[in-house]
Amino acid sequence: MDTIASLFSFITTPVSWVIVQFHKMYGAIFGADTGWAWGLSIVSLVILIRICLIPLFVKQIKSTRAMQTLQPEMKKIQERYKNDKQRQSEEMMKLYKETGTNPLSSCLPILAQSPFFFALYHVLNGIASGKTIGVINDSLLASARKAHIFGAPLAAKFKDGSATVHALGATVTDVRVVTALMIVLMSASQFYTQRQLMTKNVDTTVKTPFMQQQKMLMYVFPLMFAVFGINFPVGVLVYWLTTNVWTMGQQMYVIRNNPTPGSKAQAAYLERLTKHVTHAGKVSRRSEKTIVKAIVAKGRDRNEFERKFVNALNKAGLAAQADGSVVKSTAQAAVQTEDGATTTTTGTATAAVKRQQPKRQSKAQRQSGGSKSADESTSPEKSDEPQDAKPSAAEQPSKPGSGTRSRAQSGQRKGGPQRPKSPSKK
Repeated sequence: MDTIASLFSFITTPVSWVIVQFHKMYGAIFGADTGWAWGLSIVSLVILIRICLIPLFVKQIKSTRAMQTLQPEMKKIQERYKNDKQRQSEEMMKLYKETGTNPLSSCLPILAQSPFFFALYHVLNGIASGKTIGVINDSLLASARKAHIFGAPLAAKFKDGSATVHALGATVTDVRVVTALMIVLMSASQFYTQRQLMTKNVDTTVKTPFMQQQKMLMYVFPLMFAVFGINFPVGVLVYWLTTNVWTMGQQMYVIRNNPTPGSKAQAAYLERLTKHVTHAGKVSRRSEKTIVKAIVAKGRDRNEFERKFVNALNKAGLAAQADGSVVKSTAQAAVQTEDGATTTTTGTATAAVKRQQPKRQSKAQRQSGGSKSADESTSPEKSDEPQDAKPSAAEQPSKPGSGTRSRAQSGQRKGGPQRPKSPSKK
């Protein structure tokens, strides 16, 4: 660990300078030699670093979303080459290259923090060995060696012997109890963060290498922290526990407000969004409009939770639009239906678009129409009319209930002698 930390010694000066500046502020409140002043300085260093890493976190979220949009294509590749694992891996890598995505992008924040982590380890190791490092002079070194966090010196480690611990003004029991508790909390927070990602914010319908990677990290990282934690000074444990808590809270916010499609988190989010939209009659926040817009654009490719959301809006008399807004369906000309098709719904316009079906005639109407046509066709007066007169019913285009069709339906024979009608009963 000391060898790795020495590789990042070039940033020990800025890291130590930041800690000293925070120590001046907290030392004026809690006292310069207290564990609160030095412990809060390390916590503030973590917060500052994580704020600076927010752009990387945003990039990580975008890359993760890009991976999620590729889930259908990944599923197709898996089904197509399910008996050829090598070809399946080649096609996956080809897909990553074409779309510009990287399955390892979720590790970006951790990799970016590594230099600061090892630089802090190098600073605290120098304090433990009584060496000035960076901007920490002899007076600050003496103050840091006196600082205790719950009875454990800032620079003490779990594996330190009694002589080293006594030199720092503490007991072995206090050091091991505090460090063991912090190691357990550090590993547990890391495991919970990864488990929350796997159980709530992953589309479980698709098995991809990305999911396998996340599942592996869920068990590997906590184990790594537990193994290496016994070699970390108390100050480094404070640093890593703080960054784990920050990551956990940050991820909880993302899962709640921007969940993965097809995940349990999306089902809970769309349920909350349905209640809000049906009550208010509109989508208010920009993030909500972005999600509604994505759901509308999917059309027939919507998952179960998204179809339920669209159906709930339709039942409430609302319709999601392509721009992410929600309006009353009776006042719009183009409304996205639950199957992704576009339907015209301006008042009676929908009825006008539908195909007109001819009305079914009764038997008496068919008989009267047929007899009328027969009388007109056999009348001598009609046959003597000039050519420019109104054409007879037989010459006009056939309509429902008249002409040739009426004669056939009423039992009249076309041409030849007509069948006599049965006498009506009085």
